[in-house]
Amino acid sequence: MTTILLLGSGPGVTACEGWGRAPFDKVVAINNAWRVRADWDELVHPWDFPADRMPVPAGQRIVTEVEFVPAQNLYGGFVYAGATMAFTAAYWLLAEYRPRCIGFLGCDMHYPASGPTHFYGTGTPDPLRADITLQSLEAKATRLAILAARQGCTLVNLSDGPTRLTFPRATPEGMANASPLPHDPAAADAALAREAALDYLVPSGRYWEEAGRFDPAELAALDALWLAAAR
Repeated sequence: MTTILLLGSGPGVTACEGWGRAPFDKVVAINNAWRVRADWDELVHPWDFPADRMPVPAGQRIVTEVEFVPAQNLYGGFVYAGATMAFTAAYWLLAEYRPRCIGFLGCDMHYPASGPTHFYGTGTPDPLRADITLQSLEAKATRLAILAARQGCTLVNLSDGPTRLTFPRATPEGMANASPLPHDPAAADAALAREAALDYLVPSGRYWEEAGRFDPAELAALDALWLAAAR
């Protein structure tokens, strides 16, 4: 099964510049992170990623909403999964490769009040925007880890700084021994059943066009269910 290095744009992502290719079968970059390593295999970006920041692929694959929206829908859609590119890329990887392990680097969604917020300097703290899908980044990370675990995939955090992710820390060398997130299957089933009952799936992925039918209190209650399922 595949082991994947998933690169975000946090300052800590540059730690991988000196890492060897092993143990990674694939290196997947999000947005500007393709600039960190020349050996990236796939770049995942949203529709509004600036054209002047795009690489010239040398046999690599570019992944857009054409691929990742259907994949995210397989896992409940953006409203339940959380509309950040780190989570979106991970759900696409779960659907596309059924990997054994995904190591997140530079995806911590932590933005200091001063100093660089991204490896290239200062950028927009997109996951901190006022968005109905992002009331609890920790809950969305936990949901992702539990759904990954249910298909035999382990998510680990390869960063060593402050983080909003709830995955265990690991090193590249330790990924082979990492285990899927322990969780309560019945509690996870109850969270999924509540999602199905609410029926907040938006097949187009453009959830903001239907924001009026989503109840923030219901989504907060779902977040609590997912957090409890991991305890």
